[in-house]
Amino acid sequence: MKIWKLLGLAALVTAAATALLTTTTASAGGKEQSQTLVWWHNVTQGPGVKLYKDIAAEFQKQHPGITIKAVPLQNEQFKTKIPIALQSDSPPDVFQSWGGGGLVDQQKAGKVADLTKYVKPWIKSIGGTAAGWQVNGKQYAVPYSVGVVGFWYNKQLFKQAGIASAPKTWPQFLAAVAKLKQAGITPIAIGSKDEWPDAFYWDYLATKLCSKPVMQSSAVTYNFGNPCWTRAGDYLQRLLDAGPFQNGFLATPAQQGASSSAGLVANGKAAMELQGHWNPGVMQALTPENKVPSFLGWFPFPNVPGSKAIPGSLLGGGDGYACSWKAPQPACAQFLAYIDSPSVQRRVGSTGFGLPVRRGTENSVKDPNLRTVLKFRSTSPFIQLYLDQAYSAEIGQALNGAIAKQFAGKATPAQVVAEIQSAAKRK
Repeated sequence: MKIWKLLGLAALVTAAATALLTTTTASAGGKEQSQTLVWWHNVTQGPGVKLYKDIAAEFQKQHPGITIKAVPLQNEQFKTKIPIALQSDSPPDVFQSWGGGGLVDQQKAGKVADLTKYVKPWIKSIGGTAAGWQVNGKQYAVPYSVGVVGFWYNKQLFKQAGIASAPKTWPQFLAAVAKLKQAGITPIAIGSKDEWPDAFYWDYLATKLCSKPVMQSSAVTYNFGNPCWTRAGDYLQRLLDAGPFQNGFLATPAQQGASSSAGLVANGKAAMELQGHWNPGVMQALTPENKVPSFLGWFPFPNVPGSKAIPGSLLGGGDGYACSWKAPQPACAQFLAYIDSPSVQRRVGSTGFGLPVRRGTENSVKDPNLRTVLKFRSTSPFIQLYLDQAYSAEIGQALNGAIAKQFAGKATPAQVVAEIQSAAKRK
């Protein structure tokens, strides 16, 4: 679920050159075509690295005329590289897609392929999650892992601070933060350098304060006039004023290195982090033992008493793939079908890489924390898509940037909403 840096000329040249690897050439006899699919993905560490290598090798074996050219990119690069690559004459064939407003923009610009007729035989096997990657009822991308955001926490540090159980309400959460600080423990790690981790807090508080109709209509009307939006910033400010984060959090990355926010929790230097279902896999690669910490636990974002939101509402989203407008078909659609095949989906779950979307593969998830996340995903009355994905790219960018300013002490809750509204008016 996903950061905005200017690309240098060298990066643009590299992206274009890589995408030019896509070829569709017929043999002299005209019998069989040889095709190369350039696959941009964001798996650079953890259990997904081997899984993706296996996926490419297996698909190529089953389809001798197709070669998969995988191009791993660090997650933070995608938001800048994909829009530029799609505007070129040689975009990647397969690329990471989080659905929502970004996919709508790509579809309106004619930069993604309509997959509807290709996925029709199997798309119902992933149920309602497919809707997040549709535009006007047509399938322009498919998810392969869908989850929800919550707090990954160190059970040992909670016990050390005298916290008997995970907080269920916002006042209980603030009380837990205070207890951790009193015990000399950094309560929360955050990777504010990347901005989107900051947005998780504001997004979640909006989801916990605004009614479901308000949340849903905002993605269509871009109207942020309801007082609950500013209240989300007010609640966030109370947390910021409590000083819960590690020293230097504004310059800390989320997932890169042992000193990242994920690394701090994984190595026992902070008590918790608000992150997605992918976090155990990220943490594993950041520990000396290359293992998911045994002390790790998970709990959902606390409810806000007295709000108009449905109790148990969650923030989430998923990872998926789209085929660009120049991708050879049906080869590209066949590759996406393989990623969502039962064999691959079971390994997505069993390796802890993600939460599978294919019906019948849910029992492949063995990690107890991920099984808890899966349970909450399955029983939540309402799951709000990450707001920077639910809205257009322009509004999502403004939202993340404005919230980052509040974290840095450079914007008030009212100013955050004003910046988002200003971006919405330009649409």
